[in-house]
Amino acid sequence: MSNIVGQGPHCVRSRAPAANNWYNATLKLTDRDPGMPDTQADAIQHLQTVRDWLRFAVSRFSVGEVYCGHGTDNLWDEAVQLVMQTLHLPMMDNTQYLDARLTNAERETLFERIEKRVSDRIPVPYLTGEAWFMGLPFEVDERVLIPRSPMGEFLLEEGGPWLNGRPVERILDLCSGSGCIGIAAACQFPEARVDLADISPGAREIAERNIQRYGLSDRVNAIESDLFEALEGPYDLILANPPYVDAEDMADLPPEYQHEPALGLAAGPDGLELMARIVRQAHRYLAPDGVLVGEVGNSQPALEAAFPGLPFTWLAFENGGHGVFVLDAEALQGLDETETG
Repeated sequence: MSNIVGQGPHCVRSRAPAANNWYNATLKLTDRDPGMPDTQADAIQHLQTVRDWLRFAVSRFSVGEVYCGHGTDNLWDEAVQLVMQTLHLPMMDNTQYLDARLTNAERETLFERIEKRVSDRIPVPYLTGEAWFMGLPFEVDERVLIPRSPMGEFLLEEGGPWLNGRPVERILDLCSGSGCIGIAAACQFPEARVDLADISPGAREIAERNIQRYGLSDRVNAIESDLFEALEGPYDLILANPPYVDAEDMADLPPEYQHEPALGLAAGPDGLELMARIVRQAHRYLAPDGVLVGEVGNSQPALEAAFPGLPFTWLAFENGGHGVFVLDAEALQGLDETETG
C-alpha cells in the first residue's frame, strides 16, 4: 500500500494502514505465552493488552487459514488492521499503545470480530466498516467492493505521460462502488469536477457518505447510472473499474469474496460483459485529448482478443496488480459499437 496521499483542498497527508516497520518489536509479546484461548471467557481473562490481542489474532488467522486479499497480503497486517481499527488506534507510529490494557467491552468486541473473520470468512473492512485506498480511509459495507485497485499508482503519478501535466477539468469514475477511486482522483486533481457512476443504489449511498466525509460535495457527484446511460461528457479522464471476473474465476474465489456483491465481480463467461461495452462507447464521452483507463485483471487476454486492433498500453505497478490498460480518445474514435474484433 502506498503511503502517499495527494494534496488538495480537502485532503490530508496520511499513511496507509500497514505496520511492518514495527513488526519485530511487536512480536516480542510477553515472556510468558498464555496459549491460545478457545472461549471468549478465556480470552477476556488472559488477553489483557493490545500486544496480546495482536498475537492472538495472528494465531487464530493462521490456524483458521484465512485468505488475505482485501487490503493486505499477510496475516500480520490483517491482524493489525482488525485490532487497531477496532480499538480506534493509529495504524502507524503506535508502539506506545502496545502494552495498553483493554476494557472488557473492547476485549469482547475483538474476540467476536476475530472469530467472525475466521469462522464466517468476513473480510476485515466489512467487520470494521472501513477500508483504505491511496492512504485514505473510506466507509464500506457489503453493498460495495472493498477497495484494492492498482489504479492508485496511476493517480499518484497524475496520469504520467498520458495526461502530460495538462489541465484536467472533468473526471469520471465508472462503476465507482464506494467512490474511492474518484474521490482519490479529486484529491490528486484539485481543480477537477468528478462524477462517480454506479448502477447500484446502495453503492451510490455509500459513495455519497464518502463524498461528505471529505467535504467534496462541491465538485464530486454520485450518479446512479447503467454505465454511460445517465452521463454527459466530455470527460478528460475516465477511470473504469467494472466487474471483470469470468465464470471460471468466480467459481474458484476464496470464501472471503462471497461476502462482496456479485454485481461488482461477475462479468460473464469471458469477464468482458461490461468492459466490452465501455471500450466501444467511451469515445462518445471523452474529450478529444481524453484518456480511458480500464481495469480487467485476469481478463486481459480476452480483451486483447476481442479488440485486436486497439493499441492497449498495459501498466506495470510497483505495489502489485495487473490488467490495467490506457487508451486515448484518438485510438477509440470510430470504433463501431457492435464491433468486438
